[in-house]
Amino acid sequence: MKRWLPVLILVCSAVSHASPAPVAFDDMDTLLAEKGMMSRLGNQIQQARESVGERASSLVVNAMGFLGVPYKYGGNSAETGFDCSGFVRAVFEQSVGKVLPRRADQQAASTQEIDRSELKPGDLVFFNTMKRAFSHVGIYVGDGKFIHSPRAGSHVRVEDMRIAYWQTRFNGARRVALPMNVDSVQATGR
Repeated sequence: MKRWLPVLILVCSAVSHASPAPVAFDDMDTLLAEKGMMSRLGNQIQQARESVGERASSLVVNAMGFLGVPYKYGGNSAETGFDCSGFVRAVFEQSVGKVLPRRADQQAASTQEIDRSELKPGDLVFFNTMKRAFSHVGIYVGDGKFIHSPRAGSHVRVEDMRIAYWQTRFNGARRVALPMNVDSVQATGR
C-alpha cells in the first residue's frame, strides 16, 4: 500500500471532486481496478523501472567511453584528464543530466547509502585511499568491478573490487537518485 500512496492521494483528490461520497483507502484498489487504472499504473511503474535500468546501462556505457583518459588531479574533462570525482561527475552529467558535487566526500554525502549486496551498475563505490573516509570514488559496472580514474600516472580503467587492495579500503556504496523521465510519461498520455 505504501508504494501506491502518492498515486492514491492524487486519485482521491480527483475522485472526491467527482463523487459525492468519500472513498476509503481500503477500497482504493477496487476503485482503481473498476476505472481501469490498475493496469495503466502497473504499466507506468514498469516503464519507470525499465527507464531507470536503461539509464544505468547508458551511464555505464558512457563511462566505458572514457577508458584510457589520463588521470589529472582536479581534472574534469576528457580533454584535460580526470581525477576520480571529476570522472564520476562528468559521466553522470553527460549520461543522465545529473550534476553531482565536485569532491568524492561531497558525492557520498549527497547520495543514498546502500548495502554492498545491493550494488547495481551505475551505483557509486567509495574507498578510503588517503587515510580519510570517502577519499576515492568510482562507478560500479557489475560483476564486482568498477570503473574509475585511480591516480597520477594512470588512466581511467576497470578494476575488480574483490582484490585485496580495494577490499580493505572499501568505504561504502551509494545510489544516485535519478529523476524520472517526465517526457516519456507525458508522451504515453499516462
